[in-house]
Amino acid sequence: MIEFGDFYQRIAKSNLSHWLDTLPAQLSAWQRGSRHGKFKQWLNSVEHLPTLTPTYVDLLHGVLAEMEPGLPPGQLAGIEKMLRTMMPWRKGPFSLYGIDIDTEWHSDWKWDRLLPHLSPLAGRTILDVGCGSGYHLWRMVGAGAQLAVGIDPMQLFLCQFEAVRKLLGGDQRAHLLPLGIEQLPELAAFDTVFSMGVLYHRRSPLDHLYQLKNQLVSEGELVLETLIVAGDDNQVLVPGDRYAQMRNVYFIPAARALKNWLEKCGFVDVRIADICVTSTEEQRRTSWMTSESLTEFLDPDDHRKTVEGYPAPLRAILVARKP
Repeated sequence: MIEFGDFYQRIAKSNLSHWLDTLPAQLSAWQRGSRHGKFKQWLNSVEHLPTLTPTYVDLLHGVLAEMEPGLPPGQLAGIEKMLRTMMPWRKGPFSLYGIDIDTEWHSDWKWDRLLPHLSPLAGRTILDVGCGSGYHLWRMVGAGAQLAVGIDPMQLFLCQFEAVRKLLGGDQRAHLLPLGIEQLPELAAFDTVFSMGVLYHRRSPLDHLYQLKNQLVSEGELVLETLIVAGDDNQVLVPGDRYAQMRNVYFIPAARALKNWLEKCGFVDVRIADICVTSTEEQRRTSWMTSESLTEFLDPDDHRKTVEGYPAPLRAILVARKP
């Protein structure tokens, strides 16, 4: 069973201590709740993974752990087998004792794009909304974060995160909680809040922006990464049943329209930091994620369009401040 007592202790003497008024009951309810059919298998793999103490860890340039001398081949093979029971691995990559988890997304490329535009993360308390397997949490720790908290309700992602944590030696600077943003009270306690790849999945995008704002301290920084379309201050795409084969895509604004949304929600110093076309090198099928990926989601005759005929994925990073 995955326990959260270490996290409770971690925040008990911090400006997140008031979260303890609601969080333990929520996570107890989660523990008693329904489970994905493979959850026991995933959890069994996590529990059987060794907690290793690496001789070398690099979270600044990637998520890398090594040990000298290397692990015995039989133990390595066993670790890789357990990690593969938790496929698909979507966000990464990870390099753990010579096991290279080649994930669907090159999340390191996104990190390299956004890092130059952020306020320094050293000493900060950070929230990552919709964090997936927690890859970026480790990169935040590598950039000096005091505490990086990820929330994502997907049970697979929690198991993947806890597996990586064990292989990194049980590092307590990053934590993943199986919650959605709508379950968080107005904490107003995080120095930086990230929302990456979430906004277009929200039926009410402005409510999402207010929820993010409510988690920030005064003068805190929001980092928002999302799908956009080309266009002016008023351009918004509302896809039909699917966009790039995704069912739950509701609103895809132009970057300038999204800037207006942020300002309407009370953010200041809003800037469009980066705009980038998603390539089939950045998102692709691998041996760790064997189902369809971006190549199959694009028009085979014109990669400028999705299979539904919409503009192909274009992503932007916006940075804003809560006054």
